[in-house]
Amino acid sequence: MTSTRKPAPPFGRTLCAMITPFTPEGALDLDGAARLAGRLVARGCDGLVLNGTTGESPTTTDTEKTELVVALREAVGDGVPLVAGVGSADTRHTAELARAAEKAGADGVLVVTPYYSRPPQEAVAAHFLAVAGASGLPVMLYDIPGRTGTRIAPDTMLRLAEHPRITAVKDCSYDLLGTQRVLARTDLAYYAGCDEQVLALYAIGAAGCVSTAANAVPDRFAAILDAFDAGDTDRARRLHLDTIPLIEALTGTSLPGTVTTKALLTRLTLPAGPVRAPLLPADRETSDRLLNLYENLYARVTARS
Repeated sequence: MTSTRKPAPPFGRTLCAMITPFTPEGALDLDGAARLAGRLVARGCDGLVLNGTTGESPTTTDTEKTELVVALREAVGDGVPLVAGVGSADTRHTAELARAAEKAGADGVLVVTPYYSRPPQEAVAAHFLAVAGASGLPVMLYDIPGRTGTRIAPDTMLRLAEHPRITAVKDCSYDLLGTQRVLARTDLAYYAGCDEQVLALYAIGAAGCVSTAANAVPDRFAAILDAFDAGDTDRARRLHLDTIPLIEALTGTSLPGTVTTKALLTRLTLPAGPVRAPLLPADRETSDRLLNLYENLYARVTARS
């Protein structure tokens, strides 16, 4: 009888696209980052993605990115996978960041498609292959054409899957058919990068998620995937649908997820701090609504238990 058991995911199953905490003055808050990382791991995250878009990578320096990886490696120990965002619009710079992440103690790198220049697919492939060859770390490709202007076409993904260090994909493509084509023909570990798609992609073979909302509710995503793995698909469905209003408020509005997530974490008195310009903080009405949705979510959990 053929086993339907999924292979072990390379970076864990429930990953958080972690924000980067700053002090009130806007400096990197390494103590706060360590506290937040500890909470995330304690509440169900078995991996962390640092220095991604949610982590405000466009406005943190190379030195700050390295310092964050070093600090969190010490904070969470060696047993928690750390994936460091190293993407940029410059292949040479991206390769340099990958080597720095390896030296800092990362377990893998997240590499986004080069943005703004809109490279053709041959150039997209060449970029990722160059970065994969720049360090000894496994690579998670980040497909998010809505932000970069260029997607990683399924045929390009199939080609890249042949490289031994390209092992995973953070999928924000909104192309379910294309995702299934690649899942069916490769061993790439797909991670849902859009929180509303976590259960749907997991059900068709994804390895897990890289979640923004997990900054606030890491236990929810762990519970959804736990329920599915246990065969309780109805419970997984209910948990997922219960979480949708908060997911929508955090990631489905005109405000970037970094802004809304930091607003909610601040109201929960968790490490967050301000966002860096050009982002602006959420207004009081938005943060009130986020807190209300968060409290309602856990009130429903309490009522059912």
